[in-house]
Amino acid sequence: MIGGLMAGPGGRHAPRRGAGAAPLPEREAEPRRFRYGPARMPRWLAMLSALVLFGCATPSRPPPATVESVDLARYAGLWHEVARFPNSFQDGRGRRCIATTATYALRDDGQVGVVNRCLDANDGNRETVAKGTAYAVAGSGNARLRVTFFWPFYGDYWVIGLDPAYRWAVVGAPGRDYLWILSRSPWMAPGDYAQAVGIAAAQGFDIARLQPTPPAPR
Repeated sequence: MIGGLMAGPGGRHAPRRGAGAAPLPEREAEPRRFRYGPARMPRWLAMLSALVLFGCATPSRPPPATVESVDLARYAGLWHEVARFPNSFQDGRGRRCIATTATYALRDDGQVGVVNRCLDANDGNRETVAKGTAYAVAGSGNARLRVTFFWPFYGDYWVIGLDPAYRWAVVGAPGRDYLWILSRSPWMAPGDYAQAVGIAAAQGFDIARLQPTPPAPR
């Protein structure tokens, strides 16, 4: 996260040159309906991103660099959000997401299924769930993805840091207004966390904005 994952309007960004797997095909443009419990899922929840996503504004300076490639099969599975930039989808309008997770799964159609979960600490730790899909941008080595939680709005999911063993990841957006640090476990070793933060800082992210994500209460 997927990590966490945000979605919003905006055009595609030019893909980074480099070798990579074939792009995941775009999903058909048709209306979608989501359910949250017995009622329709609120729009803010559909825009929520793990872990996930994403800035859509055109950056005024060169965008951050992504990792060379991402093996989506290894990247699939459960990720815990360890820290994030506060954002309106997880922290605004009376909400405060804690214990945020993102689960990614390869689909038969070549896309990636996305399921984001968190507990709203301002609503009695009620669980909120958002489901979406993602596809890799051509030529990005699967390091740049486009994610949607409700058609036709897409957001950017850029993997700017990735542990060689896929134990943790740093996910941002081209405008540097969103940032997530994800881990396979709910916590990270201090050295790993410092390395992840250092990657974000080296890419021009304002790490002073970074806040730890509280775990689920015991």
